[in-house]
Amino acid sequence: MASSLVFGAVADDLTGAVELSAMLQAGGARTRLVVGAGAVPATLDGTDALVVALRSRVAPPDEAVAASTLAARRLRALGARQIFLKYCASFDSLDTGNIGNVAEALRQDAPPAPVLFCPSFPEAARTVFHGHLFIGLQLLADSPKRHDPLTPMTRSNLVDVLAPQTTLRVGVLPFERVAEGAAAIRRHAEAALAEGTPFLIADAILPADLQRIAEASVEWPVMTGGSSVAAYYPALWAQRGWMPPEAAPPLTATAGPSAVLAGSCAERTREQVACFGQSHPVLSLDPMEPQEAGVARALDWAAARLGEGPVCITTSDDPSRVAAAQAAYGAIAAGRRAEALLGALAAGLVGRGVRRLLVAGGETSGAVVEALGISQLRVAPFRELGVGLCQAEQPVPLALCLKSGKLGSVDMFARALAGMEAAHA
Repeated sequence: MASSLVFGAVADDLTGAVELSAMLQAGGARTRLVVGAGAVPATLDGTDALVVALRSRVAPPDEAVAASTLAARRLRALGARQIFLKYCASFDSLDTGNIGNVAEALRQDAPPAPVLFCPSFPEAARTVFHGHLFIGLQLLADSPKRHDPLTPMTRSNLVDVLAPQTTLRVGVLPFERVAEGAAAIRRHAEAALAEGTPFLIADAILPADLQRIAEASVEWPVMTGGSSVAAYYPALWAQRGWMPPEAAPPLTATAGPSAVLAGSCAERTREQVACFGQSHPVLSLDPMEPQEAGVARALDWAAARLGEGPVCITTSDDPSRVAAAQAAYGAIAAGRRAEALLGALAAGLVGRGVRRLLVAGGETSGAVVEALGISQLRVAPFRELGVGLCQAEQPVPLALCLKSGKLGSVDMFARALAGMEAAHA
């Protein structure tokens, strides 16, 4: 007999889905990750949380809403008490979506209740105060995110960011109410709902703020945010008797050749590629060159070096060259060309025996996993910001590290590849 699911999450990219799964696993929740709404099973046993990874962050709004709604309906059919919309801690989105429009669609299928938006991730220096998102000491609009090639974030007030994406009214859950605790949060949110404002941007600066927000929202049918607030849910589920105290089995060690595929143009990814290149071979590809020729050249280059250690193939580039590519092809099309190239390379590398693969970039990770035909991943418990370790059994046994372009230490590439050779509890 299938068990009832506690928590169903819809993530707008794969690296976010991995990060969320890892944090839930670390909290003791038996968590599964599937890729695509179509991969949600009809029945489920021994699972407390099911995370669905989509590629909806920069998808056309109608596609993002349709895929997210389908995933949420399948999660509810499995008994999920709460649907959680996972997005980036920097609230990556456009005026057309896909945060507000998707959240509105998810709420339409649920009983009436407030919906909070909580992207804060204090461990990564992402905080919200009076509705304004800060990246470290900088307002979002003053940070490098203003130059993001796909979702340039030119406003710091998240009410102003979210409002064009939804027909519903958007307000703020102020820090003063958050500091008063879960009961005060619920009273404020329910009063706002009664006055016609169901969506609230949640102020949160410290981990304790996220814990209070989680306590307030754990029984609401729809919640949205980053993985940092969701990390507090498993303990609350255990307190309510919603999940048994059973730990998931650890990931196994994986040997074999290894490689890095870097598609993110984030400054941190480019720093990581440069650091890796100090002691390992790196090949830079122009994603605008014909794909067949680029893939063949890169695979020949890698084949001659894989026996000596890990290699890196990258399409990451400086902002000026990215802007030129976008001007020629359009922002989304230019990104998709790079993702298709790296997806084809991933399939070629795995076909040549690579069994440990690090992929840098959320959209790139989605493209690679799709190209490899992977529909389900086992995820290791969270250990380090920006390092999402997981394993696929089909179509071939493969260890993966799927990382956001903006996160991870500068020297993480080599460390993560080496770490895949050890078991992860």
